Amino acid sequence: MGDDTYLIKRADIEAMEGVDKTHFLNPNARRINKSLGDATGLTGLGFHIIEVGPGQGTTEHHVHFYEDECVYVLAGRATAYHGEEAVEIEAGDFLGYRKGGLAHSITNTGDEVLRCIVVGQRLAHDVADYTRLDKRIYRNAGMDWNLVDRGAIVTPGGNVGKK
Repeated sequence: MGDDTYLIKRADIEAMEGVDKTHFLNPNARRINKSLGDATGLTGLGFHIIEVGPGQGTTEHHVHFYEDECVYVLAGRATAYHGEEAVEIEAGDFLGYRKGGLAHSITNTGDEVLRCIVVGQRLAHDVADYTRLDKRIYRNAGMDWNLVDRGAIVTPGGNVGKK
C-alpha cells in the first residue's frame, strides 16, 4: 500500500497477513494485527483488525490518561475486564474506553479465535498506567517511550512552576 491509498477492498484485507504482536509487558497478550489505519496513512487514529487465539490476551491491563480507545467484537467470545470486574463479551458487542476511565483488558476465554476492530487515538502525548504491574508509561512526540515504576514517581513540591 502506498501514500495514495484511500481504499482497501475486503478481499485485500482478508489477504493481509497481519503482524504477530506480543505485548512488551505481557507475553500472554499475543495477537495478529492488521493495521488498516497505517495502510491508509492515518496518523491521528489507529484502526486495527486483530485476531487473538484462545487463552491469549489483547494487551496488558491498562488505562490511558489522554487517549480514548474502543473495541468492536466481530467474532468469538471473551472476558473483558473493567477495573477488576469481569464481563463476558461476544460478537456484536462494543466497548468504549474513555481516557482516565477504568483500567481494561480482554482475554479470549472462548474456544475459537477472537476477532475485533480496535480503534484508538494517536496523540503526540499520552500517559498510561499498567495497574496490575504498578507501572506507568509516558509518550511524547519525537521522544522514546519511558516506562517507570509508579512508586518511583516524585511530584516536586506539589505545585510545579510556582515560586
